[in-house]
Formats: sequence, C-alpha cells, structure tokens
Amino acid sequence: MALIVGAMQTTQELSMKTAFKTVLITGCSSGYGLETARYFHEKGWMVIATMRQPREDLLPRSERLRVLALDVTRPESIAAALEASGPIDVLVNNAGIGLFGALEATPLATTREVFETNTFGVIAMTQAVVTQFRSRRAGTVINVTSSATLAPMPLVAVYTASKQAIQGFTGSLALELEPFGVRAKLVEPGYAPSTQFTANGQTRMAGLVPEAYVPQAQRIFAALSSPMVTTERDVAEAVWHAANDESGQLRFPAGADAVALAG
Repeated sequence: MALIVGAMQTTQELSMKTAFKTVLITGCSSGYGLETARYFHEKGWMVIATMRQPREDLLPRSERLRVLALDVTRPESIAAALEASGPIDVLVNNAGIGLFGALEATPLATTREVFETNTFGVIAMTQAVVTQFRSRRAGTVINVTSSATLAPMPLVAVYTASKQAIQGFTGSLALELEPFGVRAKLVEPGYAPSTQFTANGQTRMAGLVPEAYVPQAQRIFAALSSPMVTTERDVAEAVWHAANDESGQLRFPAGADAVALAG
C-alpha cells in the first residue's frame, strides 16, 4: 500500500511540474535578463536562466529555476544548453552587447563582434528551437531589441543596425511561423541607466568618440538625463505580456521613453 501511495505522489508531483510553462532566457547575469528571470519565477513559471559564466547566487534557489551556461555565439554551447533544458515554451533572446561611437572610428572587427551576439546569436538561438515549436504547434520567440530602432540617433549606427536587423527578422518570422501556431514577438526597451549595459561595454567602446564628435556625444548624454527612462522591471513586464499575448501584437515597447517614441 505504501508503494502505491508513493507512486501516486510521484505521479502527482510530475504532473504539477509538467503543468508549469517553461521559459529560457539568455543573458541573465544582470539587467533585463536577470529581472525577467526573477519575474517569470514569481509568476510561477519554470525558468531556465542562461549566462556565459553561470552564477547560482544571483537568483533564488528553487525547483522551478535552473542556471545554465550559454554563449549564443558558439553553436556547441547553444546545442548543449538546449539539450540540458529539455522542451521549452518560450525563448527570450535577451543577450546583447552595446556600442556607442562614431562609425569612422569603429574597427570592423568590433562591428562583427556586435553582430555576432546581437544579430547572429539571436538568429542561431531561434533556429535551434523552431523545430520543436513547429512540431508541437506551440511556442513563442521573444526578441529583445532597443528603442534605438524607433528613432534615429547619432553615434549608435552599428548598434542600431544590429538591432534593426532583428526587427525585420522577427516581423518576417512571425508570419512564417503563424501557420504552425508559433509566435514571434519584439520587446523594445528604452534607455535604462540603472543597468550595467554601458559599463559592460566600456573596453569595447574606448576611443570610439574622436574629438570632432565630442559635441554630438555631449548633446546625447544631456538628452539621456531625462527623467523618462526604462527600468529592468519595465522590460520584464513587457516580456511577460508578450509571452502571454494571443492578439497577434508584434511589438511591445518597454519603459516610458520607449512608449513615447513608439507613439
């Protein structure tokens, strides 16, 4: 009798676990990704938080939360992470790197580095999950871009190009996957001074603002001092809404400044 009861409890536990939806989020070591992982966990989802260098101390210990290593620029890393994660319901392509500087001062190698993560990394992750989504006729891909795609701004030409490519990619993909019940969404965050996004790119951006461009840079920094900014929670909430949206909406601006730009 004890064995039967134990088996029933195990079955019930497995049923409860499989009832949770699962989200895999890239770039969870800080900023938007970290807050989005926390937010989905608070909402009761199974969360797979991925980072280039995994840190278990950043997120709460939970049976519904796993931290995995993932470098979106390495195919073998993508394959290993997806094998370890098992079936997922939502992929959030959040991992990205920033760049601020004049085009004429930006080495082509730096441009390629930005595109490898912001553009090709997103495409590679998406391609890696599309087959399981199409086969199940369910699943959502959410690509986090930037409000830089909503209005032109100087000194971010390369960064904007890497994100604009994903805007077009996602719009086309949404139509391509619609017949299979699979969704593709865009989340467009504004400027978030509370994140480490700029600090993380300081080495990459060193020397990219020659003297002739300093006045432009100063005007941009002055404009960014506006109180209308984006927070990490703004982005997490926008990703949550995108993950649960069934209306066909493609774009989800995140943060007061992004919402204002989106009009």
